[in-house]
Amino acid sequence: MVKSNTLDTETLEDMSEVYTTNTIGPLLMGQAFLPLLKKAAQGSPGSGLSCSKAAMVNISSIGGSISSFFGWDIVEAAAYRCSKAALNMLSKCQSLAYKEHGILCVALHPGWVQTDLGAAAGHPPPMTVDESVQGMLKVLSSLSEKDTGTFLDWEGNVVSW
Repeated sequence: MVKSNTLDTETLEDMSEVYTTNTIGPLLMGQAFLPLLKKAAQGSPGSGLSCSKAAMVNISSIGGSISSFFGWDIVEAAAYRCSKAALNMLSKCQSLAYKEHGILCVALHPGWVQTDLGAAAGHPPPMTVDESVQGMLKVLSSLSEKDTGTFLDWEGNVVSW
């Protein structure tokens, strides 16, 4: 969820709504599915972490990178950026807490995709939904223990925090 307020016009209500959707929602979903993920990881053969065993994949955004200012000149979206930065930290925390249970946890940036949200800034996004999904599926199929707790894009590149 994105609200296109400027930093000067950001409101408590909009910030809370965006944070609830983009950060608290994934936290609660992870908690709800944790028993099933633990069971899946315990019942899977082999050692190590992978998406074929058990994984929490949080869909983040480069907008949540503190070191990248991608798109700031197009739309500030401070609430969105803050919520995705918090989601990235949640993903890291999940990776630390759930690694011992055999659950891989990552944050994944799908790219700037041709969706209603992607076009909200008034500029046409360069990537189709199919291109994004194909890329993410390829990345997910190759993840291993070394990747847990990372922030990656649809091509498998590390996105800086």
